[in-house]
Amino acid sequence: MEYPNRDKQAIQHLYNTILPTLAEHIHQSILPILPLFDNFGLERIIDTWTRDPAAEADTEVSVENGNVQQLGLKLRLEGFQKPGVETFDLTKDVLFKLEYNSYTVGPDKNNSWLEKPYLQRWEKSEYELVAGRWSEELIDDLTQRLEKLT
Repeated sequence: MEYPNRDKQAIQHLYNTILPTLAEHIHQSILPILPLFDNFGLERIIDTWTRDPAAEADTEVSVENGNVQQLGLKLRLEGFQKPGVETFDLTKDVLFKLEYNSYTVGPDKNNSWLEKPYLQRWEKSEYELVAGRWSEELIDDLTQRLEKLT
């Protein structure tokens, strides 16, 4: 099967279908951590400021134009609650880096856990892989923060 290149439809599919499902898997994987915080938010983000180096300088970066370079999920955990520890917040992203004919998924621009062609279905195991790796890193971040504070 031929998979399309990055375009409006491919970006909308990621934003409207893949990200919400991935968010559900991430939410499930961090449920044990949530009671430690006052509040949390998990939201979809679209980067409309990073330009495609090959694009015309005056072309607006937008989903409509099919030239968005990055989108993903941002988690905010606010008000860590533990007696004797100063409260703090944690944020963590999962980033979809949109190349011309495929995209990668990882914690940042330089690390990738998964690469997929556009519009290829995600298997349940792939959602679980990304959510699992991501929540492991979140727990590591949390542990490091606590070790610095105690």
